[in-house]
Amino acid sequence: MDARSSYREASIQGASPLRLVVCLYEQAIIDLRRAIMAFENGAVETRTREINHALLVLAHLQGSIDADRGGEVARNLQRFYNLVRAGLVEAQVKQSRLILEQQISQLTLVHEAWQQLERDTATPNSGRTAHSAASSESAHTGWNA
Repeated sequence: MDARSSYREASIQGASPLRLVVCLYEQAIIDLRRAIMAFENGAVETRTREINHALLVLAHLQGSIDADRGGEVARNLQRFYNLVRAGLVEAQVKQSRLILEQQISQLTLVHEAWQQLERDTATPNSGRTAHSAASSESAHTGWNA
């Protein structure tokens, strides 16, 4: 394990659900940037591995959505994750760097909204999941499908 991985692992231990969501977005973005580098280097297996890992991260994010308490925000996040996942599959099939860059751009926008929500909710963890916490702060996401 390299130093960055060790630091990242230490930073998520004991983290709030909101912090974990932010970290998962960061990981997905890192995975897709690595996929682009692999694309540029002609490393098909590496590109596929990185895209698959980003899909796994998205599945974790999607699985953590509290649809019962999340309301419209939860539905929007479900649609968003489905669109990003479809885009990643399309990027892999078409071997398209442009589509990968588009997915990074979309993830970055929503990641920034989660970071803002994290800053705005500096209170101790109230036991809510990150995705249900967003329902009360839906104005911060700025994304509707």
